[in-house]
Amino acid sequence: MSEREAAILRTPVPGALYPWVKRASYFELALFTALIVVWLAPGLDGPTAALGLAHGLGFVALAVLIWVAILRHEAPYTLLAATLTPVGPVGSVIALRYYDRKHAAAAAEPPAA
Repeated sequence: MSEREAAILRTPVPGALYPWVKRASYFELALFTALIVVWLAPGLDGPTAALGLAHGLGFVALAVLIWVAILRHEAPYTLLAATLTPVGPVGSVIALRYYDRKHAAAAAEPPAA
């Protein structure tokens, strides 16, 4: 494997953009939850449209932000895959929690001798 290939396939490490990905994921999850609530309530067509637009634009922005984090090797590809599932922001939050636990466990392990 060449040095260039190794650089492309290196393990992602959370960096400066990673906290923004987390904030955007949780914010988008809150927008999505609010959209579901007003969509289920009868007679709230205006708020449903406004939250639907906000969720749509926010979801696209979240996907682009995650893609940039992937290109900077600050997030794994599986985070984008989880985000693009039908559950959307729920998938990104679940993947973030999983990745954070995995990363914390790897950091807590003593180095192999």
